[in-house]
Amino acid sequence: MHVIVIGGGISGLAAAHHLLRGGARVTVLESTDRLGGKLRTGRIADLDVDLGAESMLARRPEAVDLARAVGLGDALQPPATATASVWTRGELRPMPTGHVMGVPADPASLGGVISPEGVARAAEDAELPRTGVGQDVAVGEYVAARLGREIVDRLVEPLLGGVYAGDAYRISMRAAVPKLYEAARRERSLLAGVRAIQERTAAQRQEGPVFMGIEGGVGRLPGAVADACRAAGAEILTGVSATGLRRVKQGGWTVTAGGRTLDADGVVLAVPAPVAARLLETEVPAAAAELDAVEYASMALVTLAFRRRNLTRTPEGSGFLVPPVDGHAIKASTFSSNKWSWVSAQDPDLFVLRTSLGRYGEEEVLRRDDADLVELSLRDLKAAIGLTARPVARVVTRWENGLPQYPVGHLDRVARVRRDLAVHPGLAVCGAAYDGVGIPACVASGRAAAETVLRASGTRTRSPGAGPSA
Repeated sequence: MHVIVIGGGISGLAAAHHLLRGGARVTVLESTDRLGGKLRTGRIADLDVDLGAESMLARRPEAVDLARAVGLGDALQPPATATASVWTRGELRPMPTGHVMGVPADPASLGGVISPEGVARAAEDAELPRTGVGQDVAVGEYVAARLGREIVDRLVEPLLGGVYAGDAYRISMRAAVPKLYEAARRERSLLAGVRAIQERTAAQRQEGPVFMGIEGGVGRLPGAVADACRAAGAEILTGVSATGLRRVKQGGWTVTAGGRTLDADGVVLAVPAPVAARLLETEVPAAAAELDAVEYASMALVTLAFRRRNLTRTPEGSGFLVPPVDGHAIKASTFSSNKWSWVSAQDPDLFVLRTSLGRYGEEEVLRRDDADLVELSLRDLKAAIGLTARPVARVVTRWENGLPQYPVGHLDRVARVRRDLAVHPGLAVCGAAYDGVGIPACVASGRAAAETVLRASGTRTRSPGAGPSA
């Protein structure tokens, strides 16, 4: 069985890896000159750093398991510190604990981040009548109705924004925070629902780090997966764009790419939703229309390196989040040299941090040139942590349309897309636009798409321990 995977990000590579385990012959087509999508390493001041996603949720096993399967097990590292802050109401305040995406079990735990009036308003949840969630509801809308807008604006919004670069008042609770959605359906009180979530989590005795990184950068993962796939016989082509997709009468598919036509028994589309829409518009127009409606947010990462001797004081903790309501340019900052021991170990005399800018509906800041983004970051860093030093090196990485948005009804849209594709055996989609934007979710999405294609051919994958490795 020959399967073409269109898209060489981590979702497509995970799909290819799983297909090879199932015995398929695999060709991966990537339109750019590099693999990995939003996982990317680079250099600043002669140091290796991540210029894209920097950590993986370890409580979901898919990404960590894939890293181990391709020979990166010994390179897995938890953060050296997970002590984060919130820059809110003019001060850097410790991030509260005991919450679910900013929603507390006890409003008193939010003191400092939330005003006394906001804490008192949140406590009213225990006496309020039930607020219906229906088939779906926006996170911000529901939480504001139960606990007040201040908790949304100063805690839920920056936490969700750090994942989706989106608007909490638009983001689907069912898609983005499913545990909270189920708790809201079961419990009259949202506070009681969060307590129930925490009790179940404690009963499951989840141990080990919540997040995991990779020495040398999470951006190493795509290359290691690609090497494992090549070793297992996959053909991986970069700089080759797929421009056409057609169903063949005798069964199977043809893909037009790089000026030639490729035959395949199955196709996995591991590309952003608009690209998938263009490829599907002839054969599956209903799914194409759904995917064409998916919106994206753009963002930029500004990575800065400083000489420690030039810092009046070294920032503490892993970094801080920024509520949009305060009107600052940056939405977060990560102190990479504190958070990742492998970064600081490369040169103890350097301190590396990065900021992120750009949110859904507020991308006008990204029209500025790189030098302006650096100065905006330095201005906010001075106000937040008193940083006055000038960087010795800087790198600006832009992610145009990098993060798909999950508005209310997103999961219904995904279900309609998959329903329309189900009548076309051997065709599947995967990636951040469907089941989650995190690395484990993308890996799981790629594997599920691969399994869909394999099932269509009657092929079963080998045991999880088998298959390609580095």
